[in-house]
Amino acid sequence: MESLFDDDIPQKTPAKILAVDDREDNLLSIETILENENYQIVKANSGKAALKILLGQQDFTLILMDVQMPDMSGFEAANLIYQREKLKHIPIIFITAHNHNEEHVFEGYKLGAVDYIYKPINPNLLRFKVGVFTEMYLKNYQLRMQERRLKQMNAFLEREVEERKSSEEKVRLLNQQLLANNENLKMTIEELDRFAYVASHDLQEPLRKILLLSDKLLNHSNDAMSDDVKAYTSKIMKASQRMQKLIKDLLIFSRKENDTSYFEAIDLNELVAGVLSDMEFEIEGKGATVRVDKLPTVWANHSQMRQLFQNLISNGIKFHKPQTLPIVSIYCESKPVTSEHNAGLECCVVVEDNGIGFDQKYEDDIFVVFKRLHSYHEYEGTGVGLAICKKIVEAHNGRIIAKGKPLEGARFYLSLPLYHPKKNSSNVSAAESTLEP
Repeated sequence: MESLFDDDIPQKTPAKILAVDDREDNLLSIETILENENYQIVKANSGKAALKILLGQQDFTLILMDVQMPDMSGFEAANLIYQREKLKHIPIIFITAHNHNEEHVFEGYKLGAVDYIYKPINPNLLRFKVGVFTEMYLKNYQLRMQERRLKQMNAFLEREVEERKSSEEKVRLLNQQLLANNENLKMTIEELDRFAYVASHDLQEPLRKILLLSDKLLNHSNDAMSDDVKAYTSKIMKASQRMQKLIKDLLIFSRKENDTSYFEAIDLNELVAGVLSDMEFEIEGKGATVRVDKLPTVWANHSQMRQLFQNLISNGIKFHKPQTLPIVSIYCESKPVTSEHNAGLECCVVVEDNGIGFDQKYEDDIFVVFKRLHSYHEYEGTGVGLAICKKIVEAHNGRIIAKGKPLEGARFYLSLPLYHPKKNSSNVSAAESTLEP
């Protein structure tokens, strides 16, 4: 890990000592005594020279300062050195010839000196004291660096805490906003559901009158009506019938089927047979063939399953290729599998046709209400049928997937919950308690 501080001292760097004396022989003597101790000796021959050196270099471990020097004494130099904040940490040992002069010694300590060495210099004493104070300086330096590191880490942690508090506050506000938005969305959806149901329901009465009156015009006024009027009246009836179908589909789509459904064991073979019986005239009119393999028994809502298969079969018949008779196949594709969605077994039922198909890039669009890939002038319909299918399957905690290619037909894969006698029978009362029959 890189150091956090520019002034960190590498462990292998020799201690740097500034020796200050106006006599060159004294400086040489100090250098000779300390030459084998792995020190870097920097020499200055006056107090001014020492100050000049210290202005450019503050990384000294120790200063050895002669007291009596011309122009500027050691005391005066020390006073100027310690006036600078960056130099206050460097210990000074005074070298003096005033042997044990208490007043002289007191003056030095008052200025900040850490010790005295008396002339003539005792080499062993000099080496010992330099070694001790160098070690003390390095220990002190490490403590100061550690303090700086701790302060920096504390400042970093304080910033992090503040940022976290700020982030938590933002998250709290966002959660509040999300809850408010969800509540507003829920209310909007409920209002839209009520509007769709009421509007669709109320629209049916005037439509019935339009159809009734149009039928009377066509059937009871044949002689009095011109061909143009008959054609216009017929178009009014067809448009009204199409709108009536749209309203009916909207009513189905707007119901909250997952809140009001009643689940029971449903034999899909019997259910599909009933659907085909109801669609007999539509199937014969298009010359269509509907093939049904053996289907499983599912745990579902009967009316919703009828609506689901009726929509898919009608879809397969309606979107047939020109000059080609429609064929719809219904079969179970695979063995039952365990499903996380239904917390039990589910089956995959496939409804396949040989119609016009679709480009796979539109696989999501075909399930969107009112989303049509073709004009209603080409193919009749309201654009709601497959949206209803998706809503029904999802109300059963299942999935519906569409696969197709242009002019190569379409396949709809329905994952539906299988009926399991022990599991589903035990849950009938629970289902009825939350789902109205």
